[in-house]
Amino acid sequence: MIPIYDAKSLTKEQILTRSIVAEENVETAVAEIIAAVRARGDQALYEYSRKFDRAELTSLEVTKAEIDEAIASLDPDFLETLRIAHENIETFHRRQVRDGFEIAPRDGVVLGQRFTPIERVGLYVPGGTAAYPSTVLMDATPAAIAGVKDLIMVTPPSPEGKIKAELLAAARIAGVTHIFRIGGAQAVAALAYGTESVPKVDKIVGPGNIYVATAKRRVFGVVAIDMIAGPSEITVVADEKSDPAFVAADLLSQAEHDRLASAVLVTPSRALAEKVQTELERQLKLLPREEIARTSVEDNGKILIVDTMEEAFDIANTIAPEHLEVCADTPEQYLPLIKNAGSIFLGRYAPEALGDYMAGPNHTLPTSGTARFSSPLSVDDFVKKSSYLSYTAEALGKIAPRIADFARREGLEGHARSALVRFNPEAVQ
Repeated sequence: MIPIYDAKSLTKEQILTRSIVAEENVETAVAEIIAAVRARGDQALYEYSRKFDRAELTSLEVTKAEIDEAIASLDPDFLETLRIAHENIETFHRRQVRDGFEIAPRDGVVLGQRFTPIERVGLYVPGGTAAYPSTVLMDATPAAIAGVKDLIMVTPPSPEGKIKAELLAAARIAGVTHIFRIGGAQAVAALAYGTESVPKVDKIVGPGNIYVATAKRRVFGVVAIDMIAGPSEITVVADEKSDPAFVAADLLSQAEHDRLASAVLVTPSRALAEKVQTELERQLKLLPREEIARTSVEDNGKILIVDTMEEAFDIANTIAPEHLEVCADTPEQYLPLIKNAGSIFLGRYAPEALGDYMAGPNHTLPTSGTARFSSPLSVDDFVKKSSYLSYTAEALGKIAPRIADFARREGLEGHARSALVRFNPEAVQ
């Protein structure tokens, strides 16, 4: 049963019971996998597919014919659902596209900034029992909008060497250019360093298990990454008028992801807290993933009683959750109080699942409190910013002595001379 606490009785550390630190044996295993892929390329990928996926592969890349066959096998109504979701995601993310700028603050001076897309991006998509076509749409769509030329998707195969048809359809709709049937730390290594078949990318995005997260952390610097994703989490702030069935269902929508997932309710109503506690027990027994969800709720979940809604948002900001639901009649009034959250769901009819699939904002979100300093995946994650500047001889001449003085105060005579030589050849004599 999910525990109920008076929020004032808990320390900050007791409220924040979560961690994404890999165990030492995971770190060791991932380091060995990365080294093997760097040394033996495709051969290592085939070997790891046999070992981890029980798949005897004859090729790594998925063919166009395989994608066509997969799409033909799907229910047309689901294909339409994918297209609607993609359209909503595209509509939202197109508003994130930014133009560069150019200014001329003084005579002879031009300053500017330009945006250019990352050339090649790797998309990691979980496979097997946790195959999420929504992740394909959420990761690939903003990359395509940003102008990324090559979108390289990797996902683990079934023992038969197949990729789920839903994933392949989503990839086609979202503009993925290449798909490889590889997963785990070995897929991250292949994307980071390249193999005979898998091209080296510039950035890797997408969620995965602890081995994937650890591999992404280890290859950071060789390539860019989006974030280190921890277990799923939701915080629901609910007033006394909230429906306990709604709240319980929303908490379980995240608890069913993972035994390590975190589901927290913060409310000023003890009556609601007790009703949600009872409702969770009732709904858990009806959930296909009851064992996973129950472990999540009992080990990592909690209900916190506060005095006011304002206090509830103070706690929510401390948690900095991946998903934050605001269950109230006029939730917009609380937006100014929210400082730390990945994605915010306003009102009684905006369940977290709406954001996972259909609404349009990205569902690749900061977890484990990182919403304090990071943001959802966006078009910005797939572009680079470059600044540029131009000075005429007259404009540089006016400021060259100040440049030289600044440089010399930092002990960098070469810097000083590079500014002065353009006006006095003796500066480098």
